[in-house]
Amino acid sequence: MANLDKLVEELGKLSVIEAAELVGKLEEEWGVSAAAPVAVAAAAAGAAAEEVEEKTEFDIVIKDPGPKKIEVIKVIRQLTSMGLKEAKDLAETAGAKVMEQVGKEAAEEAKSKLEGAGASIELA
Repeated sequence: MANLDKLVEELGKLSVIEAAELVGKLEEEWGVSAAAPVAVAAAAAGAAAEEVEEKTEFDIVIKDPGPKKIEVIKVIRQLTSMGLKEAKDLAETAGAKVMEQVGKEAAEEAKSKLEGAGASIELA
């Protein structure tokens, strides 16, 4: 087997024109095209770049306090340290943000507690 390190070193010394000639000779000798793997690699890189970053901060939004409004108010007060009136007003306002820009775990925990109290919650 050929010494790969020596081969890489020699290939690194080629000029751009010599490298292009080498590609042409290899394509001719082996009956392949070097363009296809490059296109596939470029497409894969583009697809990876298009992946959406996972959201790390969430807003907890009340869609509906549900039938147990008092329980929901208690949970809101636990989560936010709000006073009774502020928590009541928040619970009665559809689309109100209970918490803003919290981490995923905290958002899931708050959502679970509020839904356990009967509220309908959305993470935004």
